[in-house]
Amino acid sequence: MLTLLFTVTTFTDTKKSKWPFSRRSTSKGKPQTCTVSDIEKYLSTAQIQDWRNLELQRYKDYSLAEFLQDQSSQVSASSDPQGFKRQETIWELFTSECVYFMDQLMVLKEVFSATLTNLQVTNCLTDIDSWRLFANLNELCLVSSGFLNSLLRVIKNMLEITEGGSPTLLDLLGKAFQESICHCLQTYCLNYSTALLYLDSLKPREDFGTYVKWCERSKQCRRLHLRDLLVAPLQRLTRYPLLLRNIAKRCQKEDEARGLELIAEQVDKSICDLEGKVKWLDNYQKVKQLRDALVWLPVWERDKRAFIPENLKHLLKAVTLDNLISHRSLLHEGKLVLTENAKLIDVYMFLFDEFLLITKMKRNKKRSVGPEQNPLKNLELDQMLKEGCTFTVLDQPISLDRLQLRNIDQLNASSSGLPHSFIVMHQNRYQQCIGAFILQAASEAVKRVWMSKIEGAVTALLKQDSQQTRVKSSSLWLESSQI
Repeated sequence: MLTLLFTVTTFTDTKKSKWPFSRRSTSKGKPQTCTVSDIEKYLSTAQIQDWRNLELQRYKDYSLAEFLQDQSSQVSASSDPQGFKRQETIWELFTSECVYFMDQLMVLKEVFSATLTNLQVTNCLTDIDSWRLFANLNELCLVSSGFLNSLLRVIKNMLEITEGGSPTLLDLLGKAFQESICHCLQTYCLNYSTALLYLDSLKPREDFGTYVKWCERSKQCRRLHLRDLLVAPLQRLTRYPLLLRNIAKRCQKEDEARGLELIAEQVDKSICDLEGKVKWLDNYQKVKQLRDALVWLPVWERDKRAFIPENLKHLLKAVTLDNLISHRSLLHEGKLVLTENAKLIDVYMFLFDEFLLITKMKRNKKRSVGPEQNPLKNLELDQMLKEGCTFTVLDQPISLDRLQLRNIDQLNASSSGLPHSFIVMHQNRYQQCIGAFILQAASEAVKRVWMSKIEGAVTALLKQDSQQTRVKSSSLWLESSQI
C-alpha cells in the first residue's frame, strides 16, 4: 500500500512531494558530487573509534618479568634460567604480534579504512576501491586477534597462571600458521604491489590527499604514513620464521624443537611460494599491457619485396599474433641500438622463454614526458607503457632454438666503430642464416648481461625440448620454426 501511495504521489505532485525521503534522488539523473570542502567539513567532526584491547594494550610493552609480577607468578629467572629464556622467546612472539595488531593492522582498519567507508556513506570518494587499497585487511585483523588471545592463554597455562583447558604451544602454532596466518597474509601480499600502484595513481587528487593527510595526522598513526603501514603485513610474514626458530633453539624437548622447526620451514615455504606467485603476477600484468602495445606488421609492410596488389590482400588476411605472448614469461627487456643500413636505430628488445622480439619504439605524442626525463633513455618498461609507447616488431619472432649468438670482441668493435656490440643470427631449420642483427649496448656490463640472459634462455629451452617436446598445436606457434 505504501509503495502504491508513493508512486501516485510522485507522478501527481512532483513539485510538492509529501514524502521527504523522496528528495534523496538527484535531479535529472545526475550523480551528486562531493567537493574537498565537503570532505573537510565531515572530517572536522569525525571521530576515530577506540579499538584498544585493554589487556593486550597493557601487556604490549611489558617485559616477561613485568608480566610475571603482574600475574603474581612464582616463575623467575633465578629458579629456572633455561626455562625463563625459553619463555622470553615466546613472550617476544606475543608482544611483537601485539605491536603488529594494535599499532599497525588496527590503525589501517580504524583510521584509514573505516574513515574511507564513512566518507563514502556521505557520497564522498565513492569511486575509490577500498579492496585495491586494503585487500583482506579485516581478515588479517580477525586472524591476528584470535591468534593473540589463544597465545596468551597458552602462555598463562605454561606459567601455571591458569589451569589446563588450552592447547599446547606446538599445537597452537601448527594450527595457526597452517590454517590461517600464512593463507590470509599471502592473499594480502599478492595485492600489495597493486595497492601501491593504485595509491600512486590517486596521489594527484586533492580530495583523496585531504583524506589521507587527515588520517596521517591522527595520533594513532605515530607519524607513520599510509605507505609505511601498508607494508607491515609483508614485514611481519618474513619475521615469523626467525621468531619461531628462536623458540625452537630454547626448547629442552627434542620433539618440540623439531616440531617448531617444521612450522618455521612451512612458513619459509609459504614465503617462497608467495615470491613465485608475485613474480608470475607481475609478469602476467606486464605481458598483458605489452600485448596491447605490440604492433605486428603485415608481410607486405615488413618485407618490401613482397608486393601484393590491393585487391589480393584480403586473400592474405593477416593472422593476428596478439596472443603469441599471452602465456609467455618475460625474462629480460631493455633498450639497445640496432645497426641497420649503416644507421643506428633505437630499438627495444624483449627476451621471452621461447623467442626474442626486436622492436622499434614509437612514442605517443599526445602524452608528454616531464622535462627531467629523457624519453629515449633509462625509462623502465612500466613507465613507457604508461606513456602510451608502442613497439613495432621487426621481421619476425626469433625462436631461441633457431638463434645463434656471436660476441664482437673489443678489437673488432674498435675497428668497426661498434663498441659493446654483439650479433644475433636468425637461422632456419636447415641452419641457413636468414637474418643478422648487430646490437649495441650502453656499456660492456649491459652487453654481458644480455648475452648471459639469452644464452641461459636458449640452454633452458633446449633442455626442456630434450625432456618434453613442445606441442605445436597451432600454426601460430612460431613463424621461424616453420621455415
